[in-house]
Amino acid sequence: MLIMSKVLDILAAQLNPVVGDINGNLALAREAYAEAKERDADLLVLSELFILGYPAEDLVLKPSAVELSMAAVQTLAGETAGGPAILIGCPWDVDGKVHNSSVLLKDGIVAGRCDKRELPNYGVFDEKRIFAPGEGAPFVFTLKGVKVGVAICEDIWFERVPLSLKGAGAQMLIVPNGSPWRRTVHAERHTTFSAWRKTGVPYLFVNQVGGQDELVFDGSSYAVDDDGTEHQLLGDFETGTALVSFDGATGSFQSGPKATLTEGWEAEYRAAVLALGDYVNKNRFPGVVLGMSGGIDSALTAAIAVDALGAERVWCVMMPSKYTSSDSLEDAKACAEMLGCKYDIINIRPGVNALDEMLADQFAGTQPNTTEENIQSRLRGLTLMALSNKFGHMVVTTGNKSEMAVGYATLYGDMCGGYNALKDFYKTEVFELAKWRNTTIPRGALGPGGEVIPVRIITKPPSAELREDQRDDDSLPPYDVLDDILRGLVDLEEDIDDILARGHDVATVRRIEHLLYIAEYKRRQAPPGVKVGGKNFGRDRRYPITNRFRDD
Repeated sequence: MLIMSKVLDILAAQLNPVVGDINGNLALAREAYAEAKERDADLLVLSELFILGYPAEDLVLKPSAVELSMAAVQTLAGETAGGPAILIGCPWDVDGKVHNSSVLLKDGIVAGRCDKRELPNYGVFDEKRIFAPGEGAPFVFTLKGVKVGVAICEDIWFERVPLSLKGAGAQMLIVPNGSPWRRTVHAERHTTFSAWRKTGVPYLFVNQVGGQDELVFDGSSYAVDDDGTEHQLLGDFETGTALVSFDGATGSFQSGPKATLTEGWEAEYRAAVLALGDYVNKNRFPGVVLGMSGGIDSALTAAIAVDALGAERVWCVMMPSKYTSSDSLEDAKACAEMLGCKYDIINIRPGVNALDEMLADQFAGTQPNTTEENIQSRLRGLTLMALSNKFGHMVVTTGNKSEMAVGYATLYGDMCGGYNALKDFYKTEVFELAKWRNTTIPRGALGPGGEVIPVRIITKPPSAELREDQRDDDSLPPYDVLDDILRGLVDLEEDIDDILARGHDVATVRRIEHLLYIAEYKRRQAPPGVKVGGKNFGRDRRYPITNRFRDD
């Protein structure tokens, strides 16, 4: 007897929805649906909370946002008569309980719904305060003779939901995701999911792509057969669709050519580029303006901005004082010319002189200190904000994670801005990224190839240039030492003894711990920046400002 294979053709849509843009996201879904029909797919799969965007945070607590999202999905359902089915993410209100749901649209109606059960409540997530967990029987539907189970994002990180779906007869799982990128994410996904792969349930992982405030989503959608064979359907940090066929008889997927993922510094650089570009574009700024000091942080920030937005939308401004070296003037101009962006010089000396005159009576009899240094930094912030207000460009601040950690930054000065592309990169990582960018043009970058950061910027000793012959290592340990201590204190939450065991000086470690804690109030006022590591300042690490704890 001839046995017909049950083959399900699925279009996986790895798209970039905008949080709160329900009509715009509905338009994206319709475009993908038109492609699904054209390619004779049986099912279109869209990512987690697609219609409202992810993460929508407390927007989910606004009844009208949920109602309009549900209405948009109901409208889309009516367009599925005679065409492929759709699985789309949407907040769904049931008797006053709002769920994080994936909704099945089929034959012109809402044909079913899966509610997320494992609500993450750690790190950057706090879904338990805005969603009710799913209950009841696991969601399994049949399409073209294939029994399909649905597990939403966090549901796949634990055995409970996949095993219950298998027990309900699911031959494969579809996993809509809003899974943010960090440098360890691929290893985490693959090692964690392997804990229940032995159950032999094939799955299709469909993730969103794009930047949303401090998070960036990589996409990287893929499928896994029942024997563990992987099919990398789509690349990272780019939108796209992939048609994949699932054979219910063999438990395997068939797809086109395997996509490739970026790794190492390129992945981290592309994450920063995508995050900054989406922050600027989704908030509809015409471009960005930044202070170009001739140092490595501003040079790398300018390169990321040009790669994200194009040189014509990036404005670099050198704001020299009497302490600015000729090398810095030359290097800042050379970097801007290499990148091809607009470059201006605005001398802040007249402003510094004016403040000296204004404060002369109050400061009489005192010695110059960080007060006078901070006046320079704040005048630069004021200058950039004036340009921003006049022309609409968003100010990009340029501080790195090492500086943010120990408070080596000036409130309302060099911390002034709307976004910080380097916020989660330690200083040693900034150097490595700059050297890497000089050798490679990243995939999708809008900037030029070749050297874009003068070598002298990378090799000269870092300095804020706020006083005569100033260097960062006058007040901080060398950055390789500082960053190792900070990784222990911040990313790993290590005890002081663990850090000292690596050979660090006890007085240095305790001083850095103290600086870390007392700078919390500054970080609370810092602009957002993309998360790339295990624990970023902002969404991940939330310490009290008033805090007398020290690790004794």
